Formats: sequence, C-alpha cells, structure tokens
Amino acid sequence: RYNDKLNDRSLKSISLNHQNNIKALKNLIQIKRSQLSYEDQLNYDLYKQSLIQSIESYSFKSYLIPLTQLGGIHIGLPNMVEIMPFNNKIDFNNYLARLEQIPNAITQTTEIMRRGLAENIMPPKVTIESVSEQIKKQTEIDIEESPFYQPFIKINFKLLDKEKDSLLQKGKNIILNEIFPAYKQLNKYFTEEYYPKAREDYKISSIPNGDKYYQYLIKYHTSTNQTADEIHQIGLEEVKRIRVEMDKIISALNFEGSFSNFLEFLRTSSQFYYNKPEDLIEGYRAICKRIDPELSRFFGKLPRTPYGVKPIPEYQAVSSPTAYYYGPSADGKRSGYFWANTYNLKMRPKYEMAVLAIHEAVPGHHLQIALANELENVPKFRKYSGHTAFVEGWGLYSESLGDEMGIYENYYSKFGQLTYEMWRACRLVVDTGIHAFNWDRQKAINFMIKNTAKTIFDIENEIDRYIAWPGQALAYKIGELKIKEIRKNAENILGNNFDIREFHDKILESGSLPLDILENKMADYIKQKSGL
Repeated sequence: RYNDKLNDRSLKSISLNHQNNIKALKNLIQIKRSQLSYEDQLNYDLYKQSLIQSIESYSFKSYLIPLTQLGGIHIGLPNMVEIMPFNNKIDFNNYLARLEQIPNAITQTTEIMRRGLAENIMPPKVTIESVSEQIKKQTEIDIEESPFYQPFIKINFKLLDKEKDSLLQKGKNIILNEIFPAYKQLNKYFTEEYYPKAREDYKISSIPNGDKYYQYLIKYHTSTNQTADEIHQIGLEEVKRIRVEMDKIISALNFEGSFSNFLEFLRTSSQFYYNKPEDLIEGYRAICKRIDPELSRFFGKLPRTPYGVKPIPEYQAVSSPTAYYYGPSADGKRSGYFWANTYNLKMRPKYEMAVLAIHEAVPGHHLQIALANELENVPKFRKYSGHTAFVEGWGLYSESLGDEMGIYENYYSKFGQLTYEMWRACRLVVDTGIHAFNWDRQKAINFMIKNTAKTIFDIENEIDRYIAWPGQALAYKIGELKIKEIRKNAENILGNNFDIREFHDKILESGSLPLDILENKMADYIKQKSGL
C-alpha cells in the first residue's frame, strides 16, 4: 500500500517490511492450526497476533516520528556502546564498521523527520524542548568523554602498540570528523526547521487518523478490548481505593496536617534525600542485596543471568524516567541492568527506592525478562517479545510482593509502595484524560500533584512521557489487576493446595503473553490442579 518512490533507504525498508509482514501472514493462515501441538498453537497464535498488529500499525505511520525526548538516534546509538562486546580486535573492527554507518543513519533519520513534517505527523512541541540539548551533549564534549570513544580508552586485551594506536586513531577520526558533524547537522535541522513546526496540541488525535490510532494503542499495550472511557473509570476507582490505604499510614504516623501537607513534607524534608549520586546507587544496591535471599520463598525457578545497578548516563538523565531496566544479552554474556537516575537528587526520595528496585530488578523486570531469555525449545520471538501489559503488569504486581517479603521496613517505605501504585492508577486517568477527554498538560499535572507524593519534576517528566507515548502507561495497572485477579481465583479454588512458588513459575514459564492468553493458560492450570 505504500509504494512511494523514495530516495531514503530506511523508508524503502519500511515499505519492504510491511510487504513481508503481509506475505508472512498469508502463509501463516494456510497452516491448519488444529493439527499443531499445544506449544506450536501458542507459537502460532502469538506470531499471528504480532503480524496483524504490525500490519495494522503501519497505516498510522508512527515511524515518521523517529526522535523524541525518550528515544531516537541521539540516545539509542550512544547507548548501543553499553551492550556491545569489546573483547578482541575483531570486536573493535566490527565496532569501527558500525561507527562509519552512524552519519548515514543520522541522515536517514533527518529524511524521515522531513517526511513526518510534510505529513503533519509530529511530536508535541512541549515534549521535545530538551532534545536539542540532548543532541548537543553528543558533540559539545572532549573526544575522551564521548560514549562512542569509551571502548577505545578501556581496551583490555593484548595489542602491539602500533595496532592499538591505529585503532585509537581510526576511532578518533570517525567520531571527530564524521559523527560529531552529523549530529551537529541533525541539531541544526531540529532547531531551525523541525522543532518550530512541532504540533502545539497534546492529544494524539491531533495527528491524521489519531483517534483510531489511540484505540489501537490501547489494545496494543493492554492486550484488551477496553475503551478509553472504561479505563478512565478503572483509574478513578483505583485512585479512590489506594487513597484510603495512604490515609491509614498518615494516621499511623500521627502526622498533623492534611494529605497535601503530608505530600509536601515528603517532597521537601531533607531526611528523605541523598546528597551524593554514588550514595543513591549504593542505596539501591543494598536494597537489591536484601531482596535476593527472599526470592526462593516465592519462586521455584530463578534466572541464571545476574543483574547489576548503574546510573543513567548524564547526557540523557534530564529527560529520562526515574529508572529503567535493560535486559541481558541473548548469549547470557552480558548481565541485565537496573539503570537509576541520579540527576537532581532532591527529586529522588529514599522512600521510593525499595519499590523501584523491586519493579526494575527482582522480582520484577530482571527476574521475568531473564527467565524469558533463558527459555529453551521456543522460537526466538517468544524469548524477546515484550507484551507491555504482561511485562509492566508483572513489574507492578511484583511491587506488592515486597509486602510479603518484608522489604518495606517502615511506614515511609510502605507509603512509597502505595505512591507507586497510586502513580500507575493516576496514569489510567491522565493518559486517557489527555488523549481521549481533551485534558491539557496542566490539568494532568495538577491531578498527579493532588494524588501522589511524586516530586514536581518527576510529575512533569511523566506527563510529557504520556503525551509523547500514548497508551503505554495504561499497561501497568491493567496488567497488574489481571495478574492479581488470576491469583485470587487460584487461591479461592485451590485453597490449601495453592503453592505460591508453583503459581509464579507457571505465570512466567512461557515468557511474555497477552493477557487473554495468560488468563486461559492459568485457567487450565487451576482446573488441572484442582481436579475439576
């Protein structure tokens, strides 16, 4: 359907990928599903769903927004360095070959942005105010500080001096004379042409076909058929429920003042904040060490791959979330990492640290994603697929396990857990509010300020994330509620035969699944175990 004659190679490849997806789906539906084994039926269903989603998404042309404050060639390429091997000369020659292609990739990205501008498929202006500074941070630095040059500084295998000098010189030449100028050209285009014409309207419906696109995104991220209105109401109900639990803690602390007074106390009292970035990172590492020994009480199978805690790089920290997780390599040679934001320490409260470590590391993202990565006898797409409602729903469900593990040591830490749960409930209200009910940015910010103990800086960053990434924030709470519903059903039916370790292993044993498939799978497990 998309046969424009374009000079840009990357746009041509998008058209080719679309055609290949259609061909693959036509081939797939000729297979007689009923004759397949259970596992192959699962493979069939998941692959078919993936193809259908890819084909459907193509019509919305979201690929014409290749760069935002959350990601793009200005963030993704520098981060690439963190996940590449640098063990020998061959690795470095491969790296040099990649570096040589970066200017071409930047040029292609610029051409895609031009096409988006021509078709009025643009990011909201308010969300990309920081992008120019993000790009500048790749060029307005000494070569030794560039993330692209770091591997050359850290060469740790034997080389003749002249060989090492040759590698270093080649790296310097490419970075200084090709990559830096390419990024400067990108920033020139961004500041002079792209940013001034970015859309002023926040909601996704302001781009062509935007209303249908938002409903597609809801289904894609939540793997349900729920409407924006239904999700908005679920969010309001959850906000009300969680608020009751928060009020109980405030009462237990004998705090004198209103709910908003308590939130202001949490945001401003120095006792809740570190003064040094390294102390924050060490604090996270200490929490993770407390969690690790508790895992065997809740899981029969744990991943072989370890994980670590790192600070988010300075060049992207300003516009990054509080933390994120980056999974291990396919061969298990690189650990998974929980990346924590150390920018502006007065916005990183201690009472949120335990719940965040649980979500991003264990038993949250690392445990689930590493186990999926280690699956055997399944197609590769099963290992690395990431159905958002499952992955983020599991992360949020894991936060509630912190109570059962005894990780929340005091009322403030428990309030931090409720704050994160409230934050995800507010997301249901705010995301749909912005994209379906015409909320402006300030109304969304005010709703979060009123209901969460998140700092103002965090809240503004989060709201801009929902504006730039419609629908994704809905997956957390929707997924968590489904997993909790499945667990409650299992406990009610199985009674004394309910085994929490077995239950969790069963949830995780097939990797990431859409919620409807997960629900059917667990219903079969409950039925079989109960003997019904």
